[in-house]
Amino acid sequence: MSWAKAAIAALALATATTFPATAQERTPLLKVSDNGRYLQAGGKPFFWLGDTGWLLLSKLNREQVEQYFATRERQGFTVIQVMVLHRPEMANPLTGPALVDGDVARPRVTPGNDPSKPGEYDYWDHLDWVVDRAAAHGLYVALVPAWGTFAEMRKLTVDNAPIYGRFLAERYKDKPNIVWINGGDTHADMATLTWRALGETIKSIDHTHLMTFHPFGRTDSSWVFHDAAWLDFDMFQSGHQDYAQDTQRCAYGEDNWRYIEDDWKRRPAKPTIDGEPSYENIPHGLDFVQFPIWQAADARRYAWWSVLAGAFGHTYGENSVMQFYTPGEKAAYWPKISWQDGLQAPGGGQMRFLKDLILSRPYVERVPDQSLIVGNGTRYDRVAATRGTGYAIAYSYTGKPFRVQMGRISGKRVRASWYDPRTGQTRAIGTFPNHGRRLFTPPGTPAPGNDWALLLDDAAAVAVK
Repeated sequence: MSWAKAAIAALALATATTFPATAQERTPLLKVSDNGRYLQAGGKPFFWLGDTGWLLLSKLNREQVEQYFATRERQGFTVIQVMVLHRPEMANPLTGPALVDGDVARPRVTPGNDPSKPGEYDYWDHLDWVVDRAAAHGLYVALVPAWGTFAEMRKLTVDNAPIYGRFLAERYKDKPNIVWINGGDTHADMATLTWRALGETIKSIDHTHLMTFHPFGRTDSSWVFHDAAWLDFDMFQSGHQDYAQDTQRCAYGEDNWRYIEDDWKRRPAKPTIDGEPSYENIPHGLDFVQFPIWQAADARRYAWWSVLAGAFGHTYGENSVMQFYTPGEKAAYWPKISWQDGLQAPGGGQMRFLKDLILSRPYVERVPDQSLIVGNGTRYDRVAATRGTGYAIAYSYTGKPFRVQMGRISGKRVRASWYDPRTGQTRAIGTFPNHGRRLFTPPGTPAPGNDWALLLDDAAAVAVK
């Protein structure tokens, strides 16, 4: 090969390996799996690891958005949940208001401006940019068109919801990394016709993006909207109260896995997820008292309980991050640290270890199976269990010894190991006959937060790293 040809070939190789991936390549459209239980992206398993970045559009400038996205990308997150409109006066410090006179039927757009120049882009230009930058970081943006208070205040109605819904759908239907979250911390049985009109309008124009409904605390979208054609997957808010604080009738306390258990019984089968559990560093019950505070161990517990119960992923939240708190400003729920420090909260960094484990095994075949656990405990002592054809996972939040019914997966012998939810490290236990009942004792002293996941794999299968 001549020097010139070699140089051209080297340049072509360098260009091919350094040219940035397109948004479609990094964030292909999400689809529901054929069995109706999980999500896929570009035909591959997709684990929804969400973060509640609710007030991003009203609080952050572009440099801060980049910092936030880059950090969550490094930590393995895949979805950012964002409010498009929190209040009628919603505005961004760089762009001004989102609406004309707080009217959802009149988005404040400025045709003819240059959306690349500071001071010339409007709120919706800025949202366009946020969506595109999220895609560049491999992140999907789950957009809440209007928080529930809009319907409660009659600012969003059956009459104007179709106007606003059409505006959103036409503007964002071609973005690959969009998910729609109808509602917004609201009762599904209130303003039901308004939310239905918004969902139906968006879906009638945007046929490709998935949509769900974010309900009020301790309720589930499936309660009212499971059969709605516009609802592709269910979402529930397990809420922020502890067992003692939860006095609502028919609520499940901290047992977020119960919502998933209920949704798995519904037909048609639809994926389900905890879209808002207790946030790390937020008081129990939110504004009931200032202390105690939910910790990283609690965030892990909610995630592992829900995913092993059959959720297609999990949404995490941190108190300062969800409202992008800066010390000294007015805030809700007594945040103690800046949102930048909140990004480094231990629970947020530990979420990826659950995602990595679930994606390391055959994905779509996975089912919840509590028959794996013999003589299970309740509340914090309950051991959650799931399995595929040749593997099983059992999670103990307290690290107390527990018995497993062997023989529920393939193989004459199984390879057993402990997986640390705090570090993602694995400790081999040994290989055992795959029959009878066997006692497993997690490392450490039993206590809330000494959580461990038992991994059982068919010993004849290729070892999973």
